[in-house]
Amino acid sequence: MNQVSTIQEIRDARKKLKGRVGLVPTMGYLHAGHISLVEIAKQHSDEVIVSIFVNPSQFGPNEDLDAYPRNLEHDFELLEQAGVDLVWLPTSEIMYPDNYQTWIDLDQIPQLLEGSQRPGHFKGVATVVAKLFNVVKPGVAVFGQKDAQQVAVIKQMVRDLNMPVEIAVGAIIREPDGLAMSSRNSYLDAKQRQAATVLYQALQNAQTKFQDGERSAEAIRKTMTDTINNEPLAKMEYVSCANVDSLEELENISTQALLSMAVYVGQTRLIDNLVLGEE
Repeated sequence: MNQVSTIQEIRDARKKLKGRVGLVPTMGYLHAGHISLVEIAKQHSDEVIVSIFVNPSQFGPNEDLDAYPRNLEHDFELLEQAGVDLVWLPTSEIMYPDNYQTWIDLDQIPQLLEGSQRPGHFKGVATVVAKLFNVVKPGVAVFGQKDAQQVAVIKQMVRDLNMPVEIAVGAIIREPDGLAMSSRNSYLDAKQRQAATVLYQALQNAQTKFQDGERSAEAIRKTMTDTINNEPLAKMEYVSCANVDSLEELENISTQALLSMAVYVGQTRLIDNLVLGEE
């Protein structure tokens, strides 16, 4: 498994790869959820590149950039076992050199949900992903459903800018108790870790309401809110029952809806989602 850092190194290594190339962008501290995305990339391509870059432009001034967990040695072990062909490890200086001025900022989707709570976050996401695509030139790129709004932003950007890359989406990988796998789970102590299962419980309770015939989006949101508020260690930031494509809040659910939420457990901000009516 080859490891490179600079733009020239990744371009030279990319030229040596044969057939269709799959890209899995990550911020490292990898777990089974990331490896599931690698497996999807392998199914859709001949060679797989994984990027590891903790992107500073998608962190707000009071967020956890410096504290974000890192363990490159473990990352390399997992990627080697998964059969990844090439790992790209750019630095901030490589991705954002002196006098960097160009950003990609979508008009509508980033203003909702996560974007309303984290101004500028998706500007950073869209820009870094566009840069990754521009350098790697993948045939397919794989992202996780856990970051549902990020997927929507990237799909919109690819459509709008006519980028020749297929976007594949991997299902959320969960712990046995339902907690969505996330690098930020490592911040939780034992009591917080137990309390964090309330996110999945809220989604399940809402799904049960839907399966029982409830179609009022407000009633679905109330079910999630009530579940979260019953956990003393959890503090809800938002819950949503939205259109799966536009992410605009619904009044009534006709066929499908994206349920999503952001919840603080202690000082750790967790997100999760589920698609109602998913085929």
